[in-house]
Amino acid sequence: MAAAGSALSDLNARAVPDWYHDAKFGIFIHWGAFAIPAFAPRGGSIGEAFSKDYDRAVAMAPYTEWYWNAIKVPGTPSAEFHAENYGDAPYTDFKQPFEEGLKQWDPAAWAEAFRDAGARYVVLVTKHHDGLCLWPSEVANRHQKDWTTRRDLVGELAAAVRAVGLRFGVYYSGGIDWTFNRRPMRTLGDFIASTPGGDYPAYAMAQVRELIDRYEPSVLWNDISWPTRPGPLYRLFADYYRAVPEGVVNDRWVAGSLQRDLLKFPPMRRYVDRKFKAALSKLSDEDSKGIIPPPVPHSDFRTPEYAAFAEIQVKKWEATRGMSHSFGFNRNDSEADYASAETLIHDFIDAVSRNGNLLLNVGPRATDAGIPGEQLRRLKQFGAWLRANGDAIYGTRPWTQSDGETECGQAVRFTAAPGRVNLIFKGPISSTQLVVKHLSIMGTALRLGDGSPVTLQRRGPDLLLTFAGPCSDPVGTAVAVEVSGDTANLGVPPV
Repeated sequence: MAAAGSALSDLNARAVPDWYHDAKFGIFIHWGAFAIPAFAPRGGSIGEAFSKDYDRAVAMAPYTEWYWNAIKVPGTPSAEFHAENYGDAPYTDFKQPFEEGLKQWDPAAWAEAFRDAGARYVVLVTKHHDGLCLWPSEVANRHQKDWTTRRDLVGELAAAVRAVGLRFGVYYSGGIDWTFNRRPMRTLGDFIASTPGGDYPAYAMAQVRELIDRYEPSVLWNDISWPTRPGPLYRLFADYYRAVPEGVVNDRWVAGSLQRDLLKFPPMRRYVDRKFKAALSKLSDEDSKGIIPPPVPHSDFRTPEYAAFAEIQVKKWEATRGMSHSFGFNRNDSEADYASAETLIHDFIDAVSRNGNLLLNVGPRATDAGIPGEQLRRLKQFGAWLRANGDAIYGTRPWTQSDGETECGQAVRFTAAPGRVNLIFKGPISSTQLVVKHLSIMGTALRLGDGSPVTLQRRGPDLLLTFAGPCSDPVGTAVAVEVSGDTANLGVPPV
């Protein structure tokens, strides 16, 4: 225990690398055999599935990447869809058509699209809950033979994104693998208790070490939990940081414990499920939309999912979400199921002003390895806005406050860099003049979109801004104010 405590102290003494603070925007990629059926129920968020249909929430989730589990639960939309379209074919049959679709894959085109969107890093799902590895792993899975791709998708994409100047990271599902534990999951208790034992901890550890050794990822992004006890986990972190000195790890590494082991017993799981169900049923619609994983003893950043923090956080964080309710491609999604580019960029601005990044997911098709048009359009809109306003985003830190408001009720967000405070107005500005309430900074100001000057004038406790012309960008307008003295101080030091 003393050794584990000392190792943890050493890990927590390490600062988050500047590149990760500066990058702000990453692309997540959920892609695999689940993109062949590409099916999940439409209509609600992951949080709403748990709050409104708890007893079978995991099988009713809007995530297509959870398809294998969902088809094991009779009566679910996924089970009915599978029976109608694939009969009694096993999920593992989807690997062959997935690999057929790879003949059309162009990793360089993906990388260019991500770069043009303004992303600074890319995180690829290397193994999701279905256990299919997107690299030819040398770590044998005794429970499912031939369950890796023949092509090294991880290596090819890593090379492609690095070739255009982006950093590359890997996602790994350490907490769930349905080739090791095939019991259907319905509730949150089932979900937490499903981390496999037996030979799985050694398997997961060997695979993650293989990913580190082969690809030296800048981001090590685990999901759900981790199958070993804390000691081996902390050694993994230390070895990773030695191999990749500027690497970062996320927060989804809840290590094995007696409490989690007890959930494998049905009476304990039923007790916990009753508690979860009662608590989730009391959440408001807004609070039930997403998930915020619990803090862990060591991480470089936290990862709210379809959720966000409402205030500046001292701890670095990264909001993660799909463009629709699913991460994996869903054949049922129409344009109406996708969040608008304006909504996604506004959420991104909110996150950056509060010490967060955004990891925005892309869910490619499997049939032709293409990125759906709805998603590409949103990536292009991100790129256009960031090309005009990126100086208010990249390399910034939170200011002394994140949120402001004009006299007309328009939302304003603040970011800071040495000698500069940025004001980002969400949505179009309808007049060449506006007043930001309770703001007294002064300095030389310009509009980032076109470099035109902005005149500042104090009006009591408020600040009047006068623009040289109309600001009609429907997403938002950024203004940079060159300041001096305490006004330029950053609100939250990097950790």
